[in-house]
Amino acid sequence: MHRGPVLTLLAAHVTRAEPGAEAAALREILAFVRTHPDCLDRYCAPGHLTGSAWIVSPCRRRVLLTHHHKLDRWLQLGGHADGDGDLLAVARREAAEESGLAGLRVVSPAIFDVDRHWIPERPGQPGHFHHDLRFRLEGDPEEPLRLTHESKALAWVELGAVAALNPEESIARLVRKTLAAAGAAG
Repeated sequence: MHRGPVLTLLAAHVTRAEPGAEAAALREILAFVRTHPDCLDRYCAPGHLTGSAWIVSPCRRRVLLTHHHKLDRWLQLGGHADGDGDLLAVARREAAEESGLAGLRVVSPAIFDVDRHWIPERPGQPGHFHHDLRFRLEGDPEEPLRLTHESKALAWVELGAVAALNPEESIARLVRKTLAAAGAAG
């Protein structure tokens, strides 16, 4: 599996990562990718890379969230790399599969955020880390959504209401970055 594109993306994100939790996660992810040739494989024992999509509306005031079936939390859409070193393509593919949105647009090919989080043990699967590269995509809230077995629900959520569904710092950071990007563009 070729890790070069992932390492290039991560290196470019070093100057954009928020100090604190995101910068620490980025250092851990870089070390993980450098030391695990199988980092793109979901069967890599300590963890593996995932690609996720922070899907914003064109007005940048809403985001699409999924109520994740297995984790029972509201999150951005995404999934396993399964050997694909193009994590932006992974994020886009997973977002389309999990939402039914056909008109997703990449806002930027650069990483928007990174996170490293623990996935608890389940029958037949030991606990492990997801080393998540997050990309910002744009979707149309008027386009019909399609629920899959991976979600309990899908919803377009106002940025100000995201914390009520998921107060985790990594999600709050995505909201802050979205607001900052919208302010810089406006």
